[in-house]
Amino acid sequence: MEKSKVYFTDLRTKPGVNLMDKLEKIIKAAGVETIDCQDKYVAVKMHFGEPGNMSYIRPGYVNRVVEIFRAMGAKVFLTDSNTLYKGLRSNAVDHIESAMANGFNPIEVKAPVVIADGIKGTDCVEMPVVGGVHCTAARIGRAIADTDVIVTVTHFKGHEQSGFGGVLKNIGMGAASAAGKMFLHGESKPEVHEDECKGCAICTKNCSQRAITVSNRKAHIDYEKCIGCGQCVASCFYGAVRCDDNSTSVGLNEKIAEYSKAVVDGKPQFHISLMMDISPECDCWGHNDAAIAPNVGFAVSMDPVALDQACADLVLAAPRFDHGNSLCDALDGKAGFAREAGIHHHPGEKDIFRIVHPDTDWQSGLAHAERIGLGTRSYELITL
Repeated sequence: MEKSKVYFTDLRTKPGVNLMDKLEKIIKAAGVETIDCQDKYVAVKMHFGEPGNMSYIRPGYVNRVVEIFRAMGAKVFLTDSNTLYKGLRSNAVDHIESAMANGFNPIEVKAPVVIADGIKGTDCVEMPVVGGVHCTAARIGRAIADTDVIVTVTHFKGHEQSGFGGVLKNIGMGAASAAGKMFLHGESKPEVHEDECKGCAICTKNCSQRAITVSNRKAHIDYEKCIGCGQCVASCFYGAVRCDDNSTSVGLNEKIAEYSKAVVDGKPQFHISLMMDISPECDCWGHNDAAIAPNVGFAVSMDPVALDQACADLVLAAPRFDHGNSLCDALDGKAGFAREAGIHHHPGEKDIFRIVHPDTDWQSGLAHAERIGLGTRSYELITL
């Protein structure tokens, strides 16, 4: 398969050329203006950030993307679907208010916010998954299903279940309706390791399904209620709740790839990834922990698989943060991605995503995406 082109720029600037200018330069160099957007509905799929989290994409970058597509005659809107878990983005009313509070409003970005799957996450369309192994149809938020052109603006970061959150995570999980998200998480059933559980009950507070109870200072999961969303895994400070079988991460990533394919099949697409404020976990949390890697830059491509692979490679090649000790030791004790005393770390591990989330396999999603024809992992990196 021919290599896909990925365009990259670092974050160095000089007088007269700011970061938004550099982002616009690589977007146009990648051929965005060849897409017919005249009078077309263009969905800019992104994550607005859970209030309290400060690592989400800044509105200024999104404004520049919107202006590019508006100049091409597009009807542009920003979109995301509702969440399954407790928080301020689980329904369209709170979701829009959260987006506005974080700067994604018509004044800041010159585009409206449309929640893809409606007020309660039930407004969806079943879209075919050509070549799907896990599913033949994906339940996608109607606003995204109905759009003419798919554009993604992704904050590239770590992720507690998929390893990292890139373009595929942004599209596949982010475009899914409530029913779609339940299907995607269906295999990821966490387990409580009672010898490590402290009975702090943080997991119960983060469970949207009320599937977790604490008795005798130990957490217990009711699997009749559990939907596998993974919030208990990410919120457990002690690493006592986790999905030990790597196949759960593999299954989730492969399903995300299939949902991504359903969204973009047959439509013009363009993808933008910002490798900055590279937090260990998803922007869905109402906080963000210290970055696990330095800011790297911006990358864009018309191939989502190539872009995710390139971003992963660029982050893995970046200098590592060293707080005066080994990386694993430096990360121990941090809420959310800590693993006490390093007991869950893989000795000799070099992959930063596997170091912070050792029970994940991020490469599985890209490999499956390539197999089903979503894109290619082979790319030519063009640096501007």
